[in-house]
Amino acid sequence: MDTRVAIIGIIVEDYNSVDALNEILHENRNVIIGRMGIPYRAKNISVMSIAVDADTDTINAISGKIGKLSGVSAKTAISGTCICD
Repeated sequence: MDTRVAIIGIIVEDYNSVDALNEILHENRNVIIGRMGIPYRAKNISVMSIAVDADTDTINAISGKIGKLSGVSAKTAISGTCICD
């Protein structure tokens, strides 16, 4: 399968969506390379970055599911180089 490396940038403004976000990430743990979360207490938000290695359909599906959560926004940057197995 041809895969690409991507970063999904996430901003959480509604903490009621955190459980659903974590469930999405757990469901896709097999393609997650790493994750970093930073609580920005001064603004009452959290900023996250998720590094993934997956096919573009999977990357877009994960980002789309996250972006549909209330009070959560997600943007994705996908590598231009295909990692072929």
